[in-house]
Amino acid sequence: MTSQVAEQPLHRALGLTDTEAARIDELLGREPNHFELAVFSLLWSEHCGYKHSALLLRRLPSRGERVLQGPGENAGVIDLGGGEAVAFKVESHNHPSAVEPFQGAATGVGGILRDIVAMGARPIALLDGLRFGEPGHAFDRAVAGIGAYGNSVGVPTVGGECVFDPTYADNCLVNAMCVGLLPSERVTRARAGGPGNLVLLFGATTGRDGIGGASVLASQELGEGADEKRPSVQIGDPFTGKKLVEASVELVERGLVEALQDCGAAGLASALAEMARDGAGIDARLDRVPLREPDLEPWEIVISESQERMVAVVRPAMLEAAERVLDHWELHHAAIGEVTPTGELRCLFEDEVVGEIPARLLTEEAPRYRIEARPRPRPEPTAVSVSLSPQEALLALLRSPSLASKRRVYEQYDHLVGSRTVRRPGLDAAVLRLRPSMRGLAVSLDGPGPVARLDPRAAGMSAVLEAARNVACAGGEPLALTDCLNFGNPEKPEIAWELEEAIEGLAAAAEALGIPVVSGNVSLYNETDGRAIDPTPVVGCVGLVRDVRRIPGRWQEGDVVLLAGAPELSLAGSAYHGLAWAPSGRPAPIDLRAEAALVRFLWRASPLLTLAHDADRGGLAVALAEAALWSGVGADLDLPGDELALFGEGGGQAVLACAPEDVDRLGAKGLRRLGVVGGGTICGVELEELRAASEAHG
Repeated sequence: MTSQVAEQPLHRALGLTDTEAARIDELLGREPNHFELAVFSLLWSEHCGYKHSALLLRRLPSRGERVLQGPGENAGVIDLGGGEAVAFKVESHNHPSAVEPFQGAATGVGGILRDIVAMGARPIALLDGLRFGEPGHAFDRAVAGIGAYGNSVGVPTVGGECVFDPTYADNCLVNAMCVGLLPSERVTRARAGGPGNLVLLFGATTGRDGIGGASVLASQELGEGADEKRPSVQIGDPFTGKKLVEASVELVERGLVEALQDCGAAGLASALAEMARDGAGIDARLDRVPLREPDLEPWEIVISESQERMVAVVRPAMLEAAERVLDHWELHHAAIGEVTPTGELRCLFEDEVVGEIPARLLTEEAPRYRIEARPRPRPEPTAVSVSLSPQEALLALLRSPSLASKRRVYEQYDHLVGSRTVRRPGLDAAVLRLRPSMRGLAVSLDGPGPVARLDPRAAGMSAVLEAARNVACAGGEPLALTDCLNFGNPEKPEIAWELEEAIEGLAAAAEALGIPVVSGNVSLYNETDGRAIDPTPVVGCVGLVRDVRRIPGRWQEGDVVLLAGAPELSLAGSAYHGLAWAPSGRPAPIDLRAEAALVRFLWRASPLLTLAHDADRGGLAVALAEAALWSGVGADLDLPGDELALFGEGGGQAVLACAPEDVDRLGAKGLRRLGVVGGGTICGVELEELRAASEAHG
């Protein structure tokens, strides 16, 4: 490994192409020194520069009357009215989690918390999207890492998803979403301004952990030698993370900082370049950075990804007060530089200039590639025979790891800390109260099933629609979205096509719902030894609940059970067909107008409903079983006998329940009466048998 690196030019060893190296020479008007080349390699990496996706992401709608901050900052911010705003974002930590699941997942949580804090918001909830090849040690370690960090820092983990599929066997996905609250007039941004203002670094000390993470680990495929990349995985300290959150919120609330920036991927190099990108310059004195190891070289200091660090811009008159806050929280801190009018990121070490780069060259001038896309041949339908009765199939589906109860996962997380959680994990979206009012936030994080490998555009649509339906089923009006796009190597035309198609599907669904995508993340090169994951667009949704006292809960004895939505269904890529065969065929077309109408109906009707549950993976039969298990009582239903109606997937359906006297108030349009709640069976199977199947993996 070492000899291979030594034999190639430095820019290639750092992940830059010959063309990119030549472009750097041209932009600078000279050859960069080794320090500068290392900085360029990080900021121009796929992870930081989005060079294969930035042009495609322009397709996503990002504006709306509630949008206070869209893409381009640490997180998106939406106005909730009443002087309140919500900041939220989803991020990936896939490659680190594949190499070291516990720390990879834990530091993913730490990083997304800091993104929310950088907007001036207090984090109030976490959600996680986990996709592994199968349950086992790696999955358990990732769950433990999320719990260890989230529980220690005192932010509840309230939802998410767990999917098991062989496509993720060698390259797991760990996506983390965070939601935070702030006053709507106090959105903090990562923009350096005011020449003479000071650059204040605070939090943990800086060491060698995480060096090269963004370029070496996150922007390349995994393969042989992945274990050698273990030192690139950062090490998290949730107790310092907790102090960092509290100190940052206090600094913002007291008006002591002009700007805040998370020190995450690419470390100080990225944080300072992002803060200086609007024409301001920064002089950074790297010898003032508090170090964990005394012998770090300047280039190691600037690109280290040591966790639990933030950078603030502070007026000189406020420095002493800011330092008192940081001393109170026992955090290391140092004024490491100042804002200049030069537009340059200038790094010094012991009064010697070690690097000098116009900041816009690291951000605005990062490469933007138009990728060659080649459609993947669509698989033809294959005759599939599931030799099980409907009752046997239902039990088999509930035993499958992806559809089985996730109780053993979410019970490892504290989902009540903070005293806001009104609706707990386990069914559709979680709900958090906006104290002291009775308003609330419904939050969800969802991605597609195996249909993604059959139709990436349908996968993009379904991820958006599933997240929005889950929020609506919990009584929330969907307001905005965040996305995490997990794909293989975009330099391969078929993968480029998958990325294009998924973004198009995501955009079309968001437009149909009339809600913007205000933040997100792209994770590419999710391949191992040339084997790519299925295209996996994961979408988070935030919705406003008018009154948390009137949200659907559990159906009650005597309630009427209804089915909303009548989409065209398909068994292509369904969990039902997965019992006997790999995904094949083509999914049914999605009627976006009908989908948007269903979402509107669900959140508007929610005060009348005792239960609302989205029918997704596994179709209607699994949704009914989940509703019965959630509620603890069965139902006497008149159901169709064919497999397509029971187990078909595709467009939106929702199982509803309400008191008999409220049925007429819902209106008859688009609703089908299925039966009445009562008894100890559902779909012809005893609840206890269903529960045993669902919790078999626990």
